[in-house]
Amino acid sequence: MTAILLLEQSLNGLQFGLMLFLLAAGLTLVFGIMDMINLAHGSIYMVGAYLVASIASASASFWLGLVLGVAATAGLAALLELTVLRRLYQRDHLSQVLGTFAILLMSNELVRMIWGAQPIALNPPPALAGPVELLPGFSYPAYRLFIIGVGLAVALLLYLLVTRTRYGMQVRAGASNREMALAMGVDVRRLFTAVFALGAALCAVAGGLLGPLLAVQVGMGESILILAFVVIVIGGIGSIRGALLGALLVGVVDTAGRALIPPLFAAVLGADAAASAAPALASILIYVLMAAVLFFRPQGLFPAHG
Repeated sequence: MTAILLLEQSLNGLQFGLMLFLLAAGLTLVFGIMDMINLAHGSIYMVGAYLVASIASASASFWLGLVLGVAATAGLAALLELTVLRRLYQRDHLSQVLGTFAILLMSNELVRMIWGAQPIALNPPPALAGPVELLPGFSYPAYRLFIIGVGLAVALLLYLLVTRTRYGMQVRAGASNREMALAMGVDVRRLFTAVFALGAALCAVAGGLLGPLLAVQVGMGESILILAFVVIVIGGIGSIRGALLGALLVGVVDTAGRALIPPLFAAVLGADAAASAAPALASILIYVLMAAVLFFRPQGLFPAHG
């Protein structure tokens, strides 16, 4: 293990964690305010990535594709909330799971009908295509640094929105005590539509930024959705601060495990054991982390309910 490799994997973990935060932030607020389990969140991430990729390809501009794709995803999500999801608010969690899982499956088929079954390409902007020398002998991709910068900026803006504005006060009130917020005159339905659209926009940002690194393909939302739920369980349901910390923990632990465990197993147990056992152990590290956090903090690190 060299210092250069450690720095590189730390940056990779930070980048992955910040993208998970963009996915988990909207999900944790939706769950915290309306007590709704939304499995369609992964579909919004997938649709956002496809819209960004399609608009970027048609306009030959990554930036235009990102802006218009995020706006279109937010609009579609608000329409989905107004027409379908509102009918699930008063239903039990099983009905919510089944309803939103049905939306997820239908979204996969609609995307396959519109864009086809093959992945589509989304290229990074040419200005960010090369590496940047951070230290003598250490270069890091400029696009990944851009993702880290965007993730940090969005986290800061979201923190200011939630903690320094009247809208944020209503969001925190709804997440902490929905009944009291209703009694104080907060229009929770309109608030939830706005929160849902904001969460969808953050999903689209994550999908558009990760598109050049990962494949934009049908079903891409399922695996990332599981990680987003792990993040909000670790951080505390309804807590933006918890979502950020949980996302960073998951990103660093997952990246470090996949980078460090295989060579460690190869050195101790041999190449054959490393090839079979190391990937399996690396893939379950984040769930071990979740179990450890819940053992000591059953409500998560920073639960919204005090």
